[in-house]
Amino acid sequence: MKNTSITLDQGYIDQVKQNVTPHWGELGWVTYKRTYARWLPEKNRSENWDETVKRVIEGNINLDPRLKDSPSTEVVNELTDEAKDLFKLVYGLGATPSGRNLWVSGTDYQKRNGDSLNNCWFIAIRPQKYGDSHIVPDYLGQKQKAVSMPFSFLFDQLMKGGGVGFSVVQDNIKKIPAVDNKIDLTIVIDKKSASYADSVKLGATDKAEWAKQNEGKSDYIYYNLPDTREGWVLANARLIDMHFNQTNSENKNKLVLDISRIRPYGAKIHGFGGTASGPMPLVEMLFDINNIINNRVNSNLTSVDCTDICNLIGKTVVAGNVRRSAELALGTSTDQDFITMKQDKDKLYHHRWASNNSVAIDSKFNEYEPIANGIRENGEPGIVNLDLSRNYGRIIDGYQKDIDGDVEGTNPCGEISLGNGEPCNLFEVFPYIAEQENWDLKDVFRLATRFAKRVTFSDYDWEISRNIIYKNRRIGVSMSGIQDWLLNDLGHRVVTGFEDGTDEETGEKIKKPIYDPQGIKMVTAAYQAVIAADKEYSKTLNCNESIKHTTVKPSGTVAKLAGASEGMHFHYAGYLIQRIRFQASDPLLKALDACGYYSEPDIYSPNTTCVEFPLRAAHADSKNFASAGTVSIEEQFATQAFLQTYWSDNAVSCTVTFQSDEGDKITSLFKQYRHVIKSTSLLPYYGGSLKQAPKEPIDKEKYEERKAQITGDVAQVFAEQNDDQKDLELVDQTDCESGACPVK
Repeated sequence: MKNTSITLDQGYIDQVKQNVTPHWGELGWVTYKRTYARWLPEKNRSENWDETVKRVIEGNINLDPRLKDSPSTEVVNELTDEAKDLFKLVYGLGATPSGRNLWVSGTDYQKRNGDSLNNCWFIAIRPQKYGDSHIVPDYLGQKQKAVSMPFSFLFDQLMKGGGVGFSVVQDNIKKIPAVDNKIDLTIVIDKKSASYADSVKLGATDKAEWAKQNEGKSDYIYYNLPDTREGWVLANARLIDMHFNQTNSENKNKLVLDISRIRPYGAKIHGFGGTASGPMPLVEMLFDINNIINNRVNSNLTSVDCTDICNLIGKTVVAGNVRRSAELALGTSTDQDFITMKQDKDKLYHHRWASNNSVAIDSKFNEYEPIANGIRENGEPGIVNLDLSRNYGRIIDGYQKDIDGDVEGTNPCGEISLGNGEPCNLFEVFPYIAEQENWDLKDVFRLATRFAKRVTFSDYDWEISRNIIYKNRRIGVSMSGIQDWLLNDLGHRVVTGFEDGTDEETGEKIKKPIYDPQGIKMVTAAYQAVIAADKEYSKTLNCNESIKHTTVKPSGTVAKLAGASEGMHFHYAGYLIQRIRFQASDPLLKALDACGYYSEPDIYSPNTTCVEFPLRAAHADSKNFASAGTVSIEEQFATQAFLQTYWSDNAVSCTVTFQSDEGDKITSLFKQYRHVIKSTSLLPYYGGSLKQAPKEPIDKEKYEERKAQITGDVAQVFAEQNDDQKDLELVDQTDCESGACPVK
């Protein structure tokens, strides 16, 4: 048996570079260089775009399982040709893999970490077995259920740069046994540690003093944390499990955690990248989690307690300056304590900011007004209709009982309904740009489907994930720049108007959207291309067809590369100032300044510089152009419903923006689309009213004035200055428009 690797020929790459110009958006190259260009130590610089695309495509194409077993020349030639097509497509920015794949695919980190190509995950918070996973506490058997397991899964995935949705619905929380033991937690640290003084301030104890006082005693569990991600996870698992008799076989109530070996603040993190936070955030987290569980001795943890534990974990992960924690907490729709938990401002500012909170509903649910009140107040909760997710693909295809019956929740952005332990698996097509570059969209969607399908052949770290991924083979082929595409090809928006109608169940009068028939044909043809490609490739690979295939992710950083509107969202404005935050030491600032971009110190964060980029949306001057500031709440709901009906068999991520005078329409629109929209969230439209707002609408005259001040090409100036540095990146850039999911 011999493994074969596909590599792209440099001659072909040079040929593509001569004939194809990447469709960079006005922010595209800058965003790429600071977010996805990896450092090349042998060349003492970061990657160029063609090098990134080569790495990513080779990392993916070599996941094809046929390459493991002395493949035929025919297979090697087929995959080599496919790699060439993918390179040309992605290099030109007609489509891209997810931001996660742009960062990780083709690296050693991908080979060491089976989960690394998937960005977001879902876990149910209830006692579960660890199984045959890369993390199993040594005091547990693989098949023994433990309260700690879902928290360990969440902690591990967040530290690997992923986002996690988690379910604290009452059916899960009721499965957690009553807390048996109050645990006396001591955290010790050696005086030699560079983190000693800061850790002691947070409640840690001098290791030598503790050893002296406890000489000869054996009434405690002692764990010396290794300087690894797994060490942090196992320390937290031991703390949680000691509270429950069924996982405290030693019957001890004192836990001593030694953090002396954890690398100090600022030390390099190899593999994923970035710098260490030191042990201080971990110290704070462990004491906080212990207090929560100790307060429930002889009673049960609540949904709020479990959400707090997840939020404290997320807060700890955020303390590392590269990783970002994205969480979505899914609660029961009647759980008022959960729904109102962010009203405690002290806890909100301390840790409850770490998740977006939504409630699970079914199609019979009718209590929308309290939810609408919460949304008008602070933009939460969102809603997730699990009935629709379990029993429908595209809405037009009708009710299919349990077609996706294992679904329990969603990823943090809401575009993929997921089972326990399951991840998102995304690829993004920019149809408007691909058509401009003369691609046949059928070919583009075929390549996208096959790329995502190969990701399901990764060697996943957790048994629970392996089981459901290999069964479902779920993929999420997404589109961005949808508004650009429809407006260009149709000459107008897909919702052409509304007609009077009646809700068949309630008899209430509604305004039914009218969709352009050609728009329906466009997205239907794209869907059918994905389905056909999956059938063909699944048969070739002798694996299950994907349980679902299509989605609309919110996008963000990836859409900025190509300058496309984000997911299904309308451009924020026809013309706008986009503010991007950079670390003050970032060498790109020098090039941006030389090219005439305006910058100033960030008023919110020290050592951060805010740079202003004037942007123009595609078709900004069309009479049929609409922006988030001008499009009605009704049209946004109708557009999401259109995509859920004819394109997405997963879900459609959408953050509906509403004006102050539209808030009273939320309840009726939730009711109208209760059998169509699987998940949605809403936010008030701020219109750039905040100081140094990320986006500020401007008029065409101001855009042209600001554009005229920009005199150079940043990529060219940056190359001339040749002042690249390692491990620097954009601040506040995310893979999702809403800011929910992480970059990497």
